[in-house]
Amino acid sequence: MIGVSKLLCGLVSPQDILRYGRRSDSLPSNMLQFSADKKPIVVWNMTRACNLSCAHCYASANCAPDTDELTAAEAVKFIDDIAAFGAPTLLFSGGEPLMRADLFELGAYAKSRGLRTVISTNGTLINDAAAQKIKDAGFSYVGVSLDGLKDTNDKFRGVAGAFDSALEGIRNCKRAGVKVGLRFTINKSNHLQIPDIFNLMVENEIPRVCFYHLVYSGRGGEIMKESLSPHLTRETSGLIFDKTVDLFKNNRPVEVLTVDNHCDGVYLYLRALKTNPERAAEIYTLLEYNGGNNSGIAIACVDQAGNVHPDQFWRHYTFDNIRNRPFSQIWPDTSDELMARLKNRKSFLKGRCAICKYLNICNGNFRVRAEAVFNDTWAPDPACYLTDTEIGIDETRAAELAAKGELYDFDWLAKLD
Repeated sequence: MIGVSKLLCGLVSPQDILRYGRRSDSLPSNMLQFSADKKPIVVWNMTRACNLSCAHCYASANCAPDTDELTAAEAVKFIDDIAAFGAPTLLFSGGEPLMRADLFELGAYAKSRGLRTVISTNGTLINDAAAQKIKDAGFSYVGVSLDGLKDTNDKFRGVAGAFDSALEGIRNCKRAGVKVGLRFTINKSNHLQIPDIFNLMVENEIPRVCFYHLVYSGRGGEIMKESLSPHLTRETSGLIFDKTVDLFKNNRPVEVLTVDNHCDGVYLYLRALKTNPERAAEIYTLLEYNGGNNSGIAIACVDQAGNVHPDQFWRHYTFDNIRNRPFSQIWPDTSDELMARLKNRKSFLKGRCAICKYLNICNGNFRVRAEAVFNDTWAPDPACYLTDTEIGIDETRAAELAAKGELYDFDWLAKLD
């Protein structure tokens, strides 16, 4: 997660972080990504039931809940455990979390245990009554997915009227006094509408937006060819950076983040280096604090049945189930080889990722995306759009990679445009 507005617009400095000791239990929520102890934010996909059928759903959600979903009593036990473990945030997701009747009660309970609680939703079920329940339960933020303007979004989400219902859900949250923002997954069909999304935010006074790069997981793997080429991804990220700065220059500050492609942080730094070297140095420090990809470290996923995964996109690999032993025992246990390598991955990376000079601020990007394309967890992330020159690979180093058989084929990506 790259805090574009925090980094580019000077909303956060390294000194701001250090004042809190970089501990997740003392940092404000907007600075958690810079903590030193890296306690995991836990994404709980509390149900697979969903009223939509989104083309990119990593959870491959269904119209009905699974029969083995955690019960309310099991959920309370799980919440008690992660609260005692020190997890700073519990993100209620799905499927569609509003299709679980106990969402509000469990959210209120998690809040009472000291967790910051967040909902990730398609927004279509948030009527006035639901918005008030969200407010009363103490949820600190609601992220509503909109993947383009009306026709584009509805096609992507598989249901006519989804756009209008989601926008009404956003307005209902605002009326209830709930902080709400947008979640937008970038792909071929909607990337040209990003300026329209910024306009939509201004018109509706929406304070936050997260732009997600497509991850090839669940149904997202089935539409892999809808992802942008590296060249177009770079252009799109640059557009997001520019639009963010323009909003701040026009006294319309919004929180903008890009998610699931940590080379965005490097690219943002390289751009700042050309125009504002002093701020670029601070950006670099903040990116070091961020630590790059944190799958298996500071982001965790627990699915509807209690299985624990490295992140929400890696649902094909399970460390254990919280019905067998608590999350607080599973997460630090490095007897699992993948868990051990994810927590200390740099020596296992291959190809250009292994020798990138910005590895300390990217941490190898998304391993699950490398696995999906190259069938190798430790291969380079195919979504990295930085050039060899930018990341410090010259002819000699390229020859070294070739000698080790680690020059991976990226040719198919160039054909995605």
